[in-house]
Amino acid sequence: MKTFALEGKSREIAASSADQKRALSALRKNAQVPAVLYGGESVVHFSVDFDAVRTLIYTPEVYLVELAIGGTKKMAVLKDLQFQPVTDDLLHIDFQEIFADKPVVIEVPVALSGYAEGVKAGGKLILRMRKLKVKALYKHLPEKLVINIDSLGLGKSMQIGELSFENMELMSAKNAVVCAVQLTRAARGAAAAAAGK
Repeated sequence: MKTFALEGKSREIAASSADQKRALSALRKNAQVPAVLYGGESVVHFSVDFDAVRTLIYTPEVYLVELAIGGTKKMAVLKDLQFQPVTDDLLHIDFQEIFADKPVVIEVPVALSGYAEGVKAGGKLILRMRKLKVKALYKHLPEKLVINIDSLGLGKSMQIGELSFENMELMSAKNAVVCAVQLTRAARGAAAAAAGK
């Protein structure tokens, strides 16, 4: 999995909520995004430059984040983003610290490979789940989960329970549909015409 280097600046937490709101507002005005790192021995409050974090947020890819905060480096994954509901401005980022010996739960993008039999027969391929939730040590996390669909027939679907990946546990419901080949009107018409002969 790709690594994304990100530098953060430690920030103090104000005693009162009013002071805290003022401090966060001042950060945002200076193109800084408040952030929190959970999962370690203590919660770390810091801020990151919006331009530095933009690539990490507005991408379909998943990264391991190498955070440098006050001279200390920690490995983390992006856990949650909060946006302003009207302007869609980024308000806050939550990171989770990860360790080499502890599994992490993360969503990994799905990539379909091959040419489905059902598509050859006139069906339409539908990808229902663009990301799958997996649990694994971070050294085993791939950039994408590649799923071969060559044998997927017309009107058939592929569920989570049919998939398995080495050194990874799939956390989504076993009966959730990842992809399917739907019958199109043209395929139904061709099937009806063949049956009528």
